Amino acid sequence: MREMLNAIRYLARAGCGWRMLPVHFGPWQTVYWWFRRFARRLLFQTIHDIALMLDRERQGREASPSGGVLDSQTVKAPHAPDGGGYDAAKRMKGRKRHVAVDTDGRLLMVNLTPADIQDAAGAERIIEAVRKRWPWLKHLFADGAYDRGRLMSQAAYRDFVIEIVRKLADQKGFRVLPRRWVVTACTILPGRTSSGPKRSGVASYATWGLPAVRPD
Repeated sequence: MREMLNAIRYLARAGCGWRMLPVHFGPWQTVYWWFRRFARRLLFQTIHDIALMLDRERQGREASPSGGVLDSQTVKAPHAPDGGGYDAAKRMKGRKRHVAVDTDGRLLMVNLTPADIQDAAGAERIIEAVRKRWPWLKHLFADGAYDRGRLMSQAAYRDFVIEIVRKLADQKGFRVLPRRWVVTACTILPGRTSSGPKRSGVASYATWGLPAVRPD
């Protein structure tokens, strides 16, 4: 079992295909079978959430967060159908990761979409689902791209407060803004796997919890 988890972590970190797994992990078909079984049982997400709560308690925080930050990142995805969608704002074609993190940057939820999906639209699914896993989450910080009527109405209906943190009036270039900067600490944001192996939707959603799985 340990070797199966080690193999899955290796694949997620290296961004390689199943058939390129080193032989000392055993047949790739066996590793893939175990991966599918773990994914269907939501094992990776469960381990991730438990590890997150334990880490919050070690820092003297409540296990379940009450505040969070919304953000997104566009990455290239050459193996996506037609290369993915086109993000006009970033001038990039690929996928977009819509994420919610706690106020220390720990990943709470992710929604993967083509890059042409607007930030507010991608956040709607997070608003719909995040309360089922983090019931005490109430207050979310976001940038001006999330100041949209439909998202705000949906958030208010579900008893969320979305606070927009806007750029400073005299801001030129990059400036660290309160609350919003913590999303850079989120483990999903680095683009290491942006050009990784071709994956199904199930595989993409399942592997985001892998950084918390440390069998060694």
